[in-house]
Amino acid sequence: MSNKSNMNKANLDTSLAALTLNRGGDRPLHAQIVEQLRRLILLGAAAGGVRLPSSRSLAAGLSVSRITVTQAYDQLSGEGYLEGRPGAGMFVAEDLPDVALQSPAPKPARHAKADSPKPYTTFQPGIPDYTLFPHAQFGRLLDRIWRAPSADLLANPDPLGWGPLREAIAAHLAIWRGLDCSLDQVVITSGAADGFDLVARAIWRAEDEVIVETPGYTPMRDALTRAGIRARAHGVDDQGLHVEAVLAAYPKAAGAVVTPSRHYPTGATMPPQRRLALLEWAAEGRVIVEDDYDSEFRYQGAPLPSLASLDQGGAVIYLGSFSKVLSPALRIGFLVAPEALMPRISKAAARLGPRASLIPQPALAAFMESGDFARHIRRMRRAYSTRQKALLAALAAEAQGLLVAKPDPAGMHLIAKLTPDLAGRMTDRDVEARGAEAGVIARALSNYYTEGPPQQGLVLGYAGFDEAALAAGVAKLVAALR
Repeated sequence: MSNKSNMNKANLDTSLAALTLNRGGDRPLHAQIVEQLRRLILLGAAAGGVRLPSSRSLAAGLSVSRITVTQAYDQLSGEGYLEGRPGAGMFVAEDLPDVALQSPAPKPARHAKADSPKPYTTFQPGIPDYTLFPHAQFGRLLDRIWRAPSADLLANPDPLGWGPLREAIAAHLAIWRGLDCSLDQVVITSGAADGFDLVARAIWRAEDEVIVETPGYTPMRDALTRAGIRARAHGVDDQGLHVEAVLAAYPKAAGAVVTPSRHYPTGATMPPQRRLALLEWAAEGRVIVEDDYDSEFRYQGAPLPSLASLDQGGAVIYLGSFSKVLSPALRIGFLVAPEALMPRISKAAARLGPRASLIPQPALAAFMESGDFARHIRRMRRAYSTRQKALLAALAAEAQGLLVAKPDPAGMHLIAKLTPDLAGRMTDRDVEARGAEAGVIARALSNYYTEGPPQQGLVLGYAGFDEAALAAGVAKLVAALR
């Protein structure tokens, strides 16, 4: 080994010895290791070609499990900072990603300093665990596909999305949601809100009445409003939207947007009788949009059949997204439309142009076709089920007399109701404010209502946070409420 190599190795050893981990914080230990190693590489303390300690050695030095270090190495490898050499170990990459080529000193702000991105805060709903994302595998797929892209990828993109991804989605839905469709019925979007926007522009006209649920998903209502649609909110009960009452109240409605498999945010499931009544109403020339936002995460039994799978009249448009099962950063969602509605959807998509980036689509298609997507979902489902139990246990042990929550067979969040004693002292919005001061995000259930008397409760996301973070979050929230 040359003197320069010896010096680089010594510098790295010294820097690694200075690594410190916050074991009581919200950030997972492996994410802290990733952040600090990445910084060492960017600052030049870990030069290209230098061998890192084995995962076992570094784990022993940091007093963490070996898998924690392995997860960190895998993520940095997927990002291009590290490279594994068979039989030799893990090395700092010789050719670093473009963003890592230089690390200039920060320039003083001329005016207001821009806020840096902040980590997600405990209980923030709708957040998946990014540490479970297959960074290394997805990075390899992206590299393989785009290092020598096919001619199809370099041509004008199809406004409906990358064909192989649409085919992979159709195959996935057939198995997981009982939905029989072809790739010609699938449209790639940039997410759920984009899907709502496309449907509003293609299917309904300005001033049409469309029934929506309250409490409900605010971005969906906003998309309808932007298109000039009149969203008519109607309350839900413990079985979701009360179809008969809604249909009687709005006989001229052009359609409805519903979450039948798991209402957002209450978690209610629409029973078969209400589903059939809704489909019968839609058969009179109306269109239903089914928002199936997190159906993969069902912890008891198989995922429930989708409303679209029961539709024999071609009236249901199915919306899904990869933000919950992979990452919101992908900005990829999809919709499935009945064949009779596809000409209108296709025309609107062609007019608006592709909304989702083509870059991740072929990699995602390959990921799904390999079977790894299904395995990834099962891995997340096991982790999230464990975290829900941990949150329930922490609430039962620490929040007696304040909050009450029940197990949920599905989802990524729980609804915690205020006890009469707590509700007599403050509203759920007061609780949310106190939680924010204590460093947690406990969303007030009443914020999701647009009409009618709101229920009092908290929407507590658990999927994106490990058991220790959830227990610490409950302790902070309870201390703020005592």
